[in-house]
Amino acid sequence: MPQAAHATDEEAGAHAPASSRSSRARYNRILRFATGVMIQAWWFEIVLPRVGLRSLGERSRTRRLTRMAARFRVLAVELGGLMIKVGQFLSARLDVLPPEITVELEQLQDEVPAVAFAEIRALAEAELGTTLGRAYDWFDETPVAAASLGQAHRARLSDEDEQIAGFRDVVVKVQRPGIDRIVATDLAALRTIGARLSRIGFVADRVDAPALVEEFATTSLEEIDYLHEGVNAERFAATFARGDRVDAPTVVWERTTRRVLTLSDVTAIKLGDVDALRAAGIDPAEVAQAFAGAMFDQLFGAGFFHADPHPGNVFVTPHAPDGSGRTWSLTFIDFGMMGQVPEGLRDGLRRIVIAVAARDGRGLVDGIERIGVLLPGADTTELERALTALFARFGGIAFGDLQNVDPREFRTFADDFGEAMRSLPVQLPENFLLITRAVSLTSGVCSALDPSFNVWEAIDPYAQQLLREESRNAVTDVAKGMVGYARTVMGLPPKLDGVADRIDRGSLSVATPEIDRRFDAIEALVRRTISAVVFAALLVGGVLLLPAVPGLAISLMIVSVVPLAFVIAPRRVSGRRRRRP
Repeated sequence: MPQAAHATDEEAGAHAPASSRSSRARYNRILRFATGVMIQAWWFEIVLPRVGLRSLGERSRTRRLTRMAARFRVLAVELGGLMIKVGQFLSARLDVLPPEITVELEQLQDEVPAVAFAEIRALAEAELGTTLGRAYDWFDETPVAAASLGQAHRARLSDEDEQIAGFRDVVVKVQRPGIDRIVATDLAALRTIGARLSRIGFVADRVDAPALVEEFATTSLEEIDYLHEGVNAERFAATFARGDRVDAPTVVWERTTRRVLTLSDVTAIKLGDVDALRAAGIDPAEVAQAFAGAMFDQLFGAGFFHADPHPGNVFVTPHAPDGSGRTWSLTFIDFGMMGQVPEGLRDGLRRIVIAVAARDGRGLVDGIERIGVLLPGADTTELERALTALFARFGGIAFGDLQNVDPREFRTFADDFGEAMRSLPVQLPENFLLITRAVSLTSGVCSALDPSFNVWEAIDPYAQQLLREESRNAVTDVAKGMVGYARTVMGLPPKLDGVADRIDRGSLSVATPEIDRRFDAIEALVRRTISAVVFAALLVGGVLLLPAVPGLAISLMIVSVVPLAFVIAPRRVSGRRRRRP
C-alpha cells in the first residue's frame, strides 16, 4: 500500500513529489465517492424505512441509482486505472445490483486516450534492452487499441525472429508508464472501502468484502504482469485450441517481458460485429451457440476460463475451405484476466447446469448449496418454490421473447425471489467473482448476437454430456459394488459350511430343535437377497450406460436375467441335510 495513501497533508508537506501528491489526491477522491454512496444507501435503505418513510426512498430509487451510476462512470473514465475495471465488474453483477446501475455501467468501455508514443517507446526499449528499430522490422506508432492498463501496436518481426516464430505480423502490448503506482493507489483505496463495508452488519452477513477486494487485487496484479499473461495464453491454447472452433495467438517469448508482450497478429471480425459476420457469410446465431459452448467447456469442464470474454477480446476468424469442414473459429485474446474453478466448486456448477437443463428447482438449490452460496442449515423451502415457479413460467422462453412478457410478471417473480434470498444466510464464495463476470458477459454477448438465443437450448447439449459422464462414473461405482457383492457371495458358503461342521462336531451348542430348518432358510434368504442386489446392479448399470455405450448396456441388462431367475424361482431349501446334535 503506498505511503501516500495514509499520509496527512502535514506529513506530506509542500515539497512532496508530484507523483506522491497525485496518488494521495487520487486515493482521497475514490474514498470520498465511496463514502458518499455508503451514506446515501444507509439513509435511504435503513434510516427512512425504520421511521416509516420507506415509500419516500422507493419513489426516488430509480432516479437516484441512475444518477449515482452515471457519476461513477464519469469518475472511472477520468481516473482510468483499476476504476474502469471496477465499473466493468459491477456492470456484470446482475445478481446483486439493480438494472439502473448495471445498464449505466455497461457503457463503460476499456478504451481511454492513448499514451504519447514517445513514452511508449521509452518504456518498451528499456524493457527489451534495445531500440524498437532493432527489435522489430516495423513498429506502428498509432495504437490499434488503448486500454486502462496498456495499449497495443501492430508490428513486424525481424527476419531472424520470424524464422524462430514461424510468422511475421505481430501485435505488441505495452504497459502504460506509471501503471504500477496507479494500481497500488487504487488497491489501497479499495482495501479501505472493503474494511469499512465489513463493519456494516447487513453487508458483512452476506459478502466478505475484504476477501472480494483481495480476489480482485490478485487478478489485477496478474493482469499487469505480461509474463503471467503469456503463460496463460499458452496454457489456454494447449487446453482448448486443439479443436475446430477455438484458437489463440502464439507468444513470441524472445520479445516479451513483464511490461511488453508480443503475440501473433490474430485480428479478425470482432465477436459483436453482426453486420461483418453476415457479410462474411457467417450466421451470428451459430456463433452465439459456439461461443456459449466454448465458455461452458471452460467453466464447467476444464475449470480454467477466460474471465473477460467481452466482444473486444474474441474474434471470429474466417477460414478458407481446406476439406476439414471448418469455415470459421473463435479466437480469444487478452489472457491477463483468467479464472480457475476448484474441483469442489466445479462439481456444484455442473449440478447447477444439469438442474437448469432439467428445470429442476430442487436440484438447482442443491447445486447452489454445494458451491457455498448458502450457509449450512439454511431453510431453502421458499427458494425452491420460487425457482420451481420460475422454471414453470419462463423455462422455455428465449431471451428475445422475454420482451413480450408482461412486466408485472417479472416484478412478481423478482419480488418472490428477492424475498426468498434475503431471508437466507447468503455468502459469496471465494473464486466466484470472476465466474459471475464470465457468465454474465457470455449471456449478454450471445443475446446480442442472436435475440432469439435460448439459454435452455444452449445448455442442454452440455448438460447431456455431463449426464453421460456421471453415468459412466455411476457404472464404475456399480461395478465396484458388484465385485464386493461377488466376494461376499463367494465367501458365504465356506463360512456356512464351517458353522455346519462345528455343529456336526458338537462344538456348537444349539438351544432349539428348529435350528436346521431356520439355518437352511437363512442361507436361502441370503442367497436370494444377494441375487436380487446383483440383478438390480446389472439392470441399473445398463440403463445408466445406455446413452453412452449402447452395446455394453444391452449386454448388462440381458445378463441381469440370470440372477433375476434365481430370485423369482419357486422357493426351495438349499444345502445338505445336517445331523441333529
